[in-house]
Amino acid sequence: MTQHATVQSLLTVIITTSPTPSAPSTELISTIIHSFGRYCPDLTKCNVIVVFDGFDQIVPTARLKKGQVTPQQAADFIAYKENVKDLILQKYHHDPINVAYTEKTATAEYGSPKHENAVNYSVSQTIDQRVTFIESSRRLGFGLAVRSALRITQTPYVWVQQHDWAITADLPIRPLLQIMQTHESDPEAPIKYVCLAAVRMLSYATSAIVAEFPSLRDTSLALTRDYEAPSHAGIKIPLTPMYFWHDKPHLASVAHYLERVFPTRLAMLRGDFIEDKIGQRARAQMKDGLWKKWATWLYYPDNGKTLCLRHLKGRTWEGTTRQADRAAMWRKKNEAGRIIEMEALHEADGSHDMSLFSDEDENASSLDQDQGTPCGLGFQELELHQSPGETVGSRRARLSDLTQEHLRIDLGRNMTSATIYPL
Repeated sequence: MTQHATVQSLLTVIITTSPTPSAPSTELISTIIHSFGRYCPDLTKCNVIVVFDGFDQIVPTARLKKGQVTPQQAADFIAYKENVKDLILQKYHHDPINVAYTEKTATAEYGSPKHENAVNYSVSQTIDQRVTFIESSRRLGFGLAVRSALRITQTPYVWVQQHDWAITADLPIRPLLQIMQTHESDPEAPIKYVCLAAVRMLSYATSAIVAEFPSLRDTSLALTRDYEAPSHAGIKIPLTPMYFWHDKPHLASVAHYLERVFPTRLAMLRGDFIEDKIGQRARAQMKDGLWKKWATWLYYPDNGKTLCLRHLKGRTWEGTTRQADRAAMWRKKNEAGRIIEMEALHEADGSHDMSLFSDEDENASSLDQDQGTPCGLGFQELELHQSPGETVGSRRARLSDLTQEHLRIDLGRNMTSATIYPL
């Protein structure tokens, strides 16, 4: 960063979003912007491009990663886009009420040069170019969404932000940008892409995905250190080489992005994620000693022990209200289930005892008939209460004082009742 350059003159924020279960709520985007304000306020002062990625099909069961949404999600997405626009204008535009736009259309081409291999999208930009909204007619996928934004970016660097990753650590964006400028053409340590660490990337420089490969291990040992920006004396920025191109929030050179990730229309197909399509290819080349070609780094505070990102689970999270409603519904169902279960147990206990008595009634009646027992001399039922530690044998012995030569006693199957028959 030159002495008079500002973050706003160097950096554009790109936010990509798409149908989510939490729509039409803007809680995902609100959480992200709140994290900007807390950990990197300069990100709220830059120009911003929001890409609304569309969907392909309306189906009974949603598969968001495939561009398939339910009828309700399709309706919610329309409202969601308007809600996000209002939110972004409030946070990024000096006059969110009286906003005038320039409008144009463009095409995102991909794959072989066939007419059908293209997605049309609209571009709405405020007159001062502070805020831009891109809306696709069909699903683009993260890769083409980012490329569409890069093509209209007018700054040399971008902050690429997915809609469900929030920043959780202080990010010194000013010195970091200056370090990138200073080292962009460094023959030994070019810095053209800097990612933030999620939980699986902690202690990255000493992890197995680095240590197991000699070329990667040697590069990390040589280049992992604190870097200083010329005009920010005393501020040290810890960085370590990273051997992948992640979609997670990152800072990158626009020219490098277009050259390395999107060299031709064949590089990215519709629906592709950059890390799936480019990440593995880049890593394979880095293992062969071509890391400088990609110049990818990881912001590495506290020697890689500080978590910088938190995943908001955009594909499954339904928003605070819906999540609370769902939790209440399950609590109610669980409580109802417990009540039904208890009632069933009580009914089972009662029906079990009655079946025992019923069988014994029949046996006693047959005995009465066979032996001509006078009425009133039939069977008697006794409730037996088990003493602590009492066995079946000792319980039978306890009945000995009840038995006489003219009586026969049958214990019930549950050993809690007895039937006494006259002999």
